[in-house]
Amino acid sequence: MAAALVNLGPDATPDDLHALLAAHDYLPRQRPTPRQTGLLLDWAARLRPLFDEVDLDRQVDLVNELLAESAARPYVSRHHGRAPHLHVADERRPLEERLRAYTAAGLATALCQDATRLGSCARDGCAVVFVDGSRNGRRRFCSTRCANRVYVADHRRRRAAEEDRTRSPAESV
Repeated sequence: MAAALVNLGPDATPDDLHALLAAHDYLPRQRPTPRQTGLLLDWAARLRPLFDEVDLDRQVDLVNELLAESAARPYVSRHHGRAPHLHVADERRPLEERLRAYTAAGLATALCQDATRLGSCARDGCAVVFVDGSRNGRRRFCSTRCANRVYVADHRRRRAAEEDRTRSPAESV
């Protein structure tokens, strides 16, 4: 959810946020308001550095700052016919408070399990972040599409360089 929130971008609308929440099976009592959306987009901007940072000590400092700010009291909940499950914030609290606690706790968990799994796309110009759930943990791109763009560009660059090297002096005149 933290990665998806960051990927919404600064121009997201309350409807965009509602769609994201629904896609993550997060069922708020009410649709997000413009104010809540703005607060959560500001929060997302603070989450972003965790995906770009490679220094583990800095990542730990960042996530601890987020956890301190979103300080919540975990408790067990049962709602919507679900089995008991852990919440990191009281479901009666405002949406922005609950999502801050949820995303901070989720990022803390990911960081503690394997900090190298938080990443951002390696394609120049792509700002998408992700949590690497692959088996080998070596994901570099947000999607196959971005990976293919980079690989095709690299192939074309190598091919052009090879053609330049093999071209005879008479051909280059």
